[in-house]
Amino acid sequence: MRKSTPLDGSSRSYRPAPTCSDTSSSISASANSRTPSRNTSKALSPPPVVLPVKTRGRLPNLHHNLGRQRSAHGEESTRAGAKATAVTEAGRWRQEIRAGRWRGPTAGLAPGYAQANLVVVPRAYAYEFLLFCQRNPKPCPVLDVTEPGDPVPRYAAPEADLRTDLPRYRVYRDGELVEEVEDIRGLWREDLVAFLLGCSFTFEAALQRAGVPVRHLECGCNVPMYVTTRLCRPAGRFAGPLVVSMRPVPAEQVPRVVQICSRYPLAHGAPVHVGAPSSLGIADLSRPDYGDPVPVREGEVPVFWACGVTPQAVAQRSKLPWMITHSPGHMFLTDLRDEDLAWD
Repeated sequence: MRKSTPLDGSSRSYRPAPTCSDTSSSISASANSRTPSRNTSKALSPPPVVLPVKTRGRLPNLHHNLGRQRSAHGEESTRAGAKATAVTEAGRWRQEIRAGRWRGPTAGLAPGYAQANLVVVPRAYAYEFLLFCQRNPKPCPVLDVTEPGDPVPRYAAPEADLRTDLPRYRVYRDGELVEEVEDIRGLWREDLVAFLLGCSFTFEAALQRAGVPVRHLECGCNVPMYVTTRLCRPAGRFAGPLVVSMRPVPAEQVPRVVQICSRYPLAHGAPVHVGAPSSLGIADLSRPDYGDPVPVREGEVPVFWACGVTPQAVAQRSKLPWMITHSPGHMFLTDLRDEDLAWD
């Protein structure tokens, strides 16, 4: 098991990423399998694809909806709440995850539905984290925030339970990753506040529809993620480096990729960097800090997006007393449609 790269920005000699065949043997040692899983993706076939429905030239006012009060049963009529009357494709995947039948990465699951990063912190510093997100909207676009002690994201998926509905969770204490678990009911407390942050898996279906290759889906592995030397804007006790995800893109398709992803500001939006990884302090694409390496082929360039794993690197750098997150690449599947989050 390879330990995560230190967050001090130390340099490594540059090597290009391996070929797809090279990566197949490394998947078992990657972040998505650092803790043994009882069940794997081969045991389950994906449900039928539900294609997204486009909005008509507007972005929903999510933050207005987040501030509206719900009853204990989520009875307020919102776009997400209305969907709760029937189980969505994302809801069916959550049921599989809750039952322990899926423990792998969620990239490619429930096309047409938005995925989300999870961050859970005590109420005592929840406001500081919300301020951190406001100051760093590229890596931390807020989709939903729960009431203290409530594990239900009543806007994003009012029938879900954030304690059981992600494939894997990570627990950080005093800046150290102390365990990776499949259920956090035993860790839940009445003072905990959960944040759902937008995820770049959300726009991958749009990239595929445009004929853009998504390499980690082709290779059947997790997306590679890297800690950079760029620092986020601090807020209270939250301070640390930006984390990025990387997807190789044919050079001639980069302008189209930027155009597509810019439509999804609540899923990290446009890339933060195209080209030389050294500009971000990344010396070796074959050694991601999280996830799996993927090959960058001839005629392709590495394209980097801000990543919702950033709070985990921040927790480590800041020696945060306590935080629960998703395991990188093992996201929460919301009932929000990806095109509902997009600009036309």
